[in-house]
Amino acid sequence: MTEMTARIIDHTAPTHLIDHNLVPETICEGILFEKRPAKDTKGNTVAGLYNAWITLDNPKQFNSYTTEMVKGAILAFRAASNCRDVNAIVFTGTGDKAFCTGGNTKEYAEYYAGNPQEYRQYMRLFNDMVTSILICDKPVVCRVNGMRIGGGQEIGMACDFTVTQDLANFGQAGPKHGSAAIGGSTDFLPVMIGAEQAMVSGTLCEPFSAHKAYRLGICSEIVPALKIDGKFIPNPTVITDRMLDEFGRIVHGEFKTGDDFKQGRELVKSGEVDLSLLDEKVDALCAKLLMTFPECMTKSVEELRKPKLDAWNRNHENSRAWLALNMMNEARAGFRAFNEGNREAGREIDFVALRRALARGVPWTPELIDSLMPGGKG
Repeated sequence: MTEMTARIIDHTAPTHLIDHNLVPETICEGILFEKRPAKDTKGNTVAGLYNAWITLDNPKQFNSYTTEMVKGAILAFRAASNCRDVNAIVFTGTGDKAFCTGGNTKEYAEYYAGNPQEYRQYMRLFNDMVTSILICDKPVVCRVNGMRIGGGQEIGMACDFTVTQDLANFGQAGPKHGSAAIGGSTDFLPVMIGAEQAMVSGTLCEPFSAHKAYRLGICSEIVPALKIDGKFIPNPTVITDRMLDEFGRIVHGEFKTGDDFKQGRELVKSGEVDLSLLDEKVDALCAKLLMTFPECMTKSVEELRKPKLDAWNRNHENSRAWLALNMMNEARAGFRAFNEGNREAGREIDFVALRRALARGVPWTPELIDSLMPGGKG
């Protein structure tokens, strides 16, 4: 840009720009909002342009979102969408253990369980958080720094791109913990990975590797994060080479079994987690997005989001009502079990005892729920 051109742009720019944000600040406990200088495709910092980083900052609880954090995320996405100097948004979590494991189960168990009218209002906020991602005027990159589970998977899939480190796990919690994955996953998964694999994820709730997530198509980029003796190596607990099992099926991305898995876990413990390659890949993607016409980019993103957005808009309001009422029985039991359980006793209810009780016509009572808790007699 020549000096003369710069003068012309400065001279013709409005002397006052209207602030379109709803509130003057986006500061909320548990949400970090930062504008980081954008880089071009050669890695050079670009003056005056930024990428907005929105970070879930609750690492002690695996970046699970509290009610206040949901409010903060909504405000942060609105602010980033309105920022004239922001190229793209990076949505991530603090640390290297978790991007997000969903709603804060302590808050769910101790406040919302048994209070459907309160949870219904909470779900209005949650729905607004998902919508704020889906309608953002800037492309959104989910930087998966660790586990993306449950509601974390849902807000992650609402993003436009996913870049992950390969130690991360993905998946749903739903029927294992007293809920259904209707905060986005039942809308997004069939669109993104097909009906059969969506059914597997949404009902069985078995976590899967980042390599399988990449194979299924819910990640656009994957990088190693484990360093052994100063060198990056692929996740040693996962089969990372394409191979066939005894039935001739491709198992690339599946977890190893038996001693191989245990050895892989020990190798992970002995190494160092380094997310520098993840950050390089995120920066490179943001740089590619920078080198485009901004309004053409926004329109392209809007159109390409439509399959997810259409499914989301059809369902999220009636899903909110069901989730609220579910807080009186199965969710009340499931969230309590997760909150009160531990590694030794487990964090799931006695499913057999529950099904036997319901088969006998036993009503949902506090006594029934107490009997189902981890370590209970059933």
